[in-house]
Formats: sequence, structure tokens, C-alpha cells
Amino acid sequence: MGIKTYSPRSAGLRHKTGYDFSEITASSPEKSLTVSLKRTAARNNTGQITMRHVGGGHKRRYRLIDFKRNKVEVSATVVSIEYDPNRTSRIALLNYTDGSKAYIIAPVGLNVGDSVISSDKADIKPGNTLSLGAIPVGTTIHNIELRPGKGGQICRGAGASAVLLGKEEAYCLVRLPSGEIKKVLAVCKASIGQVGNTDNENIALGKAGRARWKGVRPSVRGMAMNPVDHPLGGGEGVGKGHHPVTPWGQPSKGYKTRHNKRTNSSIVKRRK
Repeated sequence: MGIKTYSPRSAGLRHKTGYDFSEITASSPEKSLTVSLKRTAARNNTGQITMRHVGGGHKRRYRLIDFKRNKVEVSATVVSIEYDPNRTSRIALLNYTDGSKAYIIAPVGLNVGDSVISSDKADIKPGNTLSLGAIPVGTTIHNIELRPGKGGQICRGAGASAVLLGKEEAYCLVRLPSGEIKKVLAVCKASIGQVGNTDNENIALGKAGRARWKGVRPSVRGMAMNPVDHPLGGGEGVGKGHHPVTPWGQPSKGYKTRHNKRTNSSIVKRRK
């Protein structure tokens, strides 16, 4: 996959970069694996905003992704590599030998015609899924389960990957993209390889309108607001004598926000 640049015929094109979509092999998704996507504009059932700067954007259909890979010992062939508007990674359409179809996250090196399988006896090659206990130490993995049978929750975005560092009885040590080393049950599954579309981090939107197509609304600085709207608001002229906080007064830099004691024991090394 390559990055495409544009001639500066307008201000929006001057710094814009995009995908060349050279790896995409299908122009439309598998209809049986898509559902309509309800748009809430980040409001809850009472109409309150639960996440700022979200709303609008192009209409999408959700692709049903198989994060569990629980069709064990049944091989499948990659039919196509497709674009998914709901995620940064590409997705691969699988045709199983029993006739069923499924979407998975497409890792680097997975091509049309390749065969993949979910099995502890599978080869260590991109797209195959095994239990962590069956994967050799030092292997690059993605789509990692945290609870057996729940499906992959970690390393699903474009270019993401983790490394299996070691094994301790019923647990495996996994180094996550943040640098954190975490203990995960050896019976949890993970897929081999690094998530594809690694150039995603190099994309420059180029103009505000392109963010709006994605459903991202403008973000206003707290200093530009009135005192009633933000702790940093108000003042005569430009006021810099504030500690950076959220609209609700919580420090936004260098402040510990993790209060989940339940999973403390699974963290071997913090990310910092």
C-alpha cells in the first residue's frame, strides 16, 4: 500500500495525502455480513452528550468482524481484501470449506488466495489464530483475547502488534504497543502477524471538511470559552495562568486517571 499526494490546486489539497488503495480487491462488501449502523451523535438515551466532538459524517454500514475465530479446525480461503469505513485496518473476506463466510482483520502479508485456520496446530503465519500457549515466544501477534471466548480486544487498529515475551504456568507475558507488559491466560487466543494498513499514521487530512466526513466535529479551546463554559474561560485578553484541565475541572496532564484495581495484578510492567 502506498501514500498518494495531490497537486496543490487548492488550499485543501496542498498538504492532503490519501491511500492509493492498491491492496483493495473488492469494491463492495459481502451483503450477508453487513448491518445498518444506528447513528447517535454520541448522545445517550436522555439526549446528553457522552462524548464531545462527535456527530455527522458519511453514512456507513457496519461489517460484522469475526474477532472470536471460534470456527476451529476449519480452513478458509481469503477471497478479497476490503476497505472498512468503521476502522483504520483493512478486512479480509474468508470462505470456509463448510460454505460459511466471515470477515477478519487483515494482517500484513495476507493476500487473496491464502489459506488461514484457527487451530493450535496451525502454522505460524499471518492470519492464523492459535491459543497463546501454542504460539512460540517472540512471535508478533494481534487481535488478542483478554478473556477466553470473548474475542480479540487488543491490537486491532492499523499497524498495531504485540509480542509474546514468555510463558509462566497458566499465563503468558505479552508486550503491548504502549510498552506495558501484561499477563494473559494461555488459553486466550491471538492471531499471528501485525495488523495491516501500516501507512495509516502517515495520512494527512488536509482540510477540516475531511474530518467532518469522518464524523469528527470541531474542538474549541477552553481558553476561547466563557467562564460559565470552561474552567479556563474568560479573562481580559489572553490568559495563560491556568492549569490545564477538562471542562469538568479534572487535570488533563500528568494526572493518574486509572482506578481499576481489579486488573492491577495482571500488569507486570507499566507503560511508563
